[in-house]
Amino acid sequence: MNEFNQSDHCVHFSCPKRSASNAVYILLYVCSATVVLLTVWGNLLIIISVFHFKQLHTPTNMLVLSLAVSDFLVGALVMPPMLIWTIESCWIFGNVLCISFLVIAGFCMTISIYNVTLIAVDRYLALSNPFLYTNKISTRTTCIVVHFIWCILALYVTAFYYFTGTISSSVMCPGECFYLLTEVWSEIDLIISFIFPLSIIIILYTLVFLIAKKHATAIRELNNYTRPKTQKITSHSMKSERKAAKVLGILVFVFLACLLPYFSYSLLGTAIEPQTETLLNFLAVVHLNSCINPYIYALFYPWFRRCIKLVITLQIFQRDSAFMNILL
Repeated sequence: MNEFNQSDHCVHFSCPKRSASNAVYILLYVCSATVVLLTVWGNLLIIISVFHFKQLHTPTNMLVLSLAVSDFLVGALVMPPMLIWTIESCWIFGNVLCISFLVIAGFCMTISIYNVTLIAVDRYLALSNPFLYTNKISTRTTCIVVHFIWCILALYVTAFYYFTGTISSSVMCPGECFYLLTEVWSEIDLIISFIFPLSIIIILYTLVFLIAKKHATAIRELNNYTRPKTQKITSHSMKSERKAAKVLGILVFVFLACLLPYFSYSLLGTAIEPQTETLLNFLAVVHLNSCINPYIYALFYPWFRRCIKLVITLQIFQRDSAFMNILL
């Protein structure tokens, strides 16, 4: 959420005159519209798939659904003004929409980070103790946790912007949309919104990697002997969990690769004076992650590609389509 924070100062910029040709601006807007459409459509496909097909109602997929919803909100509500702001190098929507934009963008980024954190926790529990995970972690439990996190973060973001800083036309930079925040609150928010969840993600995925290596060794040893049926089932289950951890690990890696440049640049704000144009470019990369996520699933999960086909061909409107076997 600290992506729009400015600690005790604000760099003043006025709206620059266009130096590029109209053709370049048209191309930039066409590319931006394409990114927005890909983000909204890709995440909407995940939302429809997980909601509709009963076979996808698993604890892990509830977390994937939560992430897709937050990414969908980014594509629908945050990306359009963000990309226009980046192209024009100027906030053109006024003070009232600036306030709404900051609150929505701050919430979407924070909830996305915590969704990825919950996915890391889920994978760690599934691999470290699969029997306990199967017996204790249900879809209902995961949904309760997800709703709780959304509510808590919504209250936090609302209270944060209401009590800790100022957004006003009298103090805002001309043509800019920034939140004036004291250095203490900026550091507190950085810890809550980024450093704490990031630490959990890195620690748990390091443990997941080590556990996956142990599982791979165990599976190779089992393959050297004739095994009873129960052992074969265990081996298959271990392979499935490792594959899920691998795919979600790629998702987390891409997520961190998109976030780290911006947050690293922000952390240097005490040593250098951040440039608005550079911050906007890094923010565009941050939000681009919301476009990439659904296509990671399309690349690695055959069931998601089957879901896309069923949705596009409108077969989901057939009777009992929710009970189709898509995990072939």
